[in-house]
Amino acid sequence: MRISFLRPSLAGAVALLAWLFGLPPARSARAQSSMHAPPGPAPQTHTEWPPAVDDNMVFRHVLFDQLEGRTTGSGNQLRWDGQGWVGTDMNRLWIKSEGFAGANGVSDGDHEALYDRPIPHTRYFDAQAGVRADVDSNPTRLWAALGVEGLAPYFFNIEPTFYIRDSGRVAGRINGSWDLFVTQRWVVQPHAELNFYSKDDPARQTGSGLSDIDAGIRLRYEVTRKINPYLGWAYDGKYGNSALYTRQSGEATGNSSFVFGLRVWY
Repeated sequence: MRISFLRPSLAGAVALLAWLFGLPPARSARAQSSMHAPPGPAPQTHTEWPPAVDDNMVFRHVLFDQLEGRTTGSGNQLRWDGQGWVGTDMNRLWIKSEGFAGANGVSDGDHEALYDRPIPHTRYFDAQAGVRADVDSNPTRLWAALGVEGLAPYFFNIEPTFYIRDSGRVAGRINGSWDLFVTQRWVVQPHAELNFYSKDDPARQTGSGLSDIDAGIRLRYEVTRKINPYLGWAYDGKYGNSALYTRQSGEATGNSSFVFGLRVWY
């Protein structure tokens, strides 16, 4: 009598635990052996996984922020300022070029090739390192370049860069702009570029200290996001010994110009 009383109690306890933990009820070996497999072919097992998502794709981008004509009434110049990059989210090659072309030749020709990589623990800034070549109608100069480019608070685009070459010559550049959207298509863009040098270079008409400023304001209309004609005003000024060399060559040390051009990107 004791054995027959314990057996149902043990079976009930097992069933209660199975119900509490959501386990399927146990079947006897005889019941399992009596079950038949469902009709149809056995399910196939896939041993090959689909290809992983490619999150290291190569992208490219080209932008001419300034492709414009400048006129002072007595003279005209063509100004270009463009840059482009190719690479992944983490590693990119940047190419930058800017300068002036006029009746007296090409001046302030600056061309750079830079390796670009995001700065850790920052959201909107990249570190850049590479070479700069001053190639125009004046003697060529080569520099090593190290800088930062990114979006500062309040959506200011800023590019401070440090340069060094032989004989301990160093230079610096601060380039900044700001896009103010008046409407969805009309945009006002103030812009300024300042150049500094540690030593005079008479062959290139650059003096020590603050050498020159190129600043202006432009109003553009975005026909499409990629094609933006604009009008504006620009000032190009020389300072210190740069102004002295400019006067000796018979040119004005400061020019206010009406500008008209096209901002394009791809």
